[in-house]
Amino acid sequence: MGDLTPFAPWLDRWGLTPDGEPFQTRYAKNHLLAVRQGDQAAMLKIAVSKDEIDGGALMAWWAGEGAARVLAREAEALLLERLPSVRSLAAMARDGQDDEATRILCEVAAALHAPRAVPAPHNLYPLDVWLRALAPAAAAHGGVLTFSLEAATALLADPRDVVVLHGDLHHENVLDGGDRGWLVIDPKGVLGERTYEFATTIMNPDAETAFRPGRIARQAGVVAEAARLEPRRVMRWLLAHAGASAAWCMQDGFDPAAALAIAEIAKAELEA
Repeated sequence: MGDLTPFAPWLDRWGLTPDGEPFQTRYAKNHLLAVRQGDQAAMLKIAVSKDEIDGGALMAWWAGEGAARVLAREAEALLLERLPSVRSLAAMARDGQDDEATRILCEVAAALHAPRAVPAPHNLYPLDVWLRALAPAAAAHGGVLTFSLEAATALLADPRDVVVLHGDLHHENVLDGGDRGWLVIDPKGVLGERTYEFATTIMNPDAETAFRPGRIARQAGVVAEAARLEPRRVMRWLLAHAGASAAWCMQDGFDPAAALAIAEIAKAELEA
């Protein structure tokens, strides 16, 4: 058994038994451990940053509607129901069902974006704040980032259909919940235009899939139809988000090449 130190206080407090090896997420470095609470299969997540902790509050607000159920939450610890995950949207996208996977992501987004009777969490990131890394990156590096910043600036000045956003809605963050359907995990918690939600969707599940000839334009079209959005606006938000994604990569020491390439594709589509 690996190091259980990050989980120890919560294992005791919530009466949990380890049910697998601990691991960390690739980018955020959160600590995760499959556990059982009596007969309930669950996943214990220990967040390592404020935005990940805030994401737990958003999961609780969704109350299992379009999202995995929160079983317990305190400070940096989040206990979620463990989902069957027999099917994988990423596998579907890679294996000839890309359009279907995208449509499922749009359906999940619709459930998340639906009005709720309870007020939303107070600690959501306004979209302009969420994208704030783009401006200094564009100033420092220019190129396609300049066009990404121009798109973001214009779109943010004219927001439409503002909702609570997951903020990272991609194939690996939507799990097979069996009879309950497809359910999200790991939101960032952003407040902004609904169209923005799907930029991450189009850029995923991986670079090999994203860069199939014509794939970016096709999936933007699938999103526009399934989510009832303006096709050109979808592409403009993709240009803006891809630039921001490249800025985040540079900021965190990751290779921005894929994000920059997608920004170039979006720019070319808009100029065609």
